Amino acid sequence: MNGPLNVIFVVRPCSFRNLTTKWLPEIRQHCPSMPVVLVGTQLDLREDVQVLIHLAQNQQQPVSTEEGQRLAQELGAASFAECSALTQKNLKDTFDSAILASIQYTESNNIQQQKRLTLRKKTPDKIKSLSETWWRKINCLMGEQSCEFK
Repeated sequence: MNGPLNVIFVVRPCSFRNLTTKWLPEIRQHCPSMPVVLVGTQLDLREDVQVLIHLAQNQQQPVSTEEGQRLAQELGAASFAECSALTQKNLKDTFDSAILASIQYTESNNIQQQKRLTLRKKTPDKIKSLSETWWRKINCLMGEQSCEFK
C-alpha cells in the first residue's frame, strides 16, 4: 500500500493535536503528494464509562466523528474512517478506504509518468524540427541559402 495511515485515538485528544503539529508536517515534507488516510481508532472506548470519567477529570472529551471528518477535510486527507480493532467495527471498511486511496494514487502517478514518457518520445522530433528551421534562418541571414521559411 502506498500511503500512510494517520491514526488518532478517539479517546486521546492529544493524538488529534499531534497529528496536525508533528506527524502530518513530517509526512508532507518527505512525501508531499502521498495520500493520507485519517483513522480514528479505539472506537469502542468512546462510550466506555471509565474512559469518559478519566477524560472528564482532565477537562477533556473524546474526539467526535465530526471533528475527525473536519480535520480530514482541512488536511486534504484522502478519507476519514473510524474503527475498533477490539470489536472489529468498521475495520474492513477502514482498510478498504486506505487501499482505495493507494490505488487511486498509484493510477494517478502512472498516468503522469506515461505523459512524461510520451513527451520525452516526442521531444527529439520537435527539437530536430526546430533545429532545422533555425539552421535555415541562420543560413538565410548569412546568404548561404534562399530565404523560404516553412
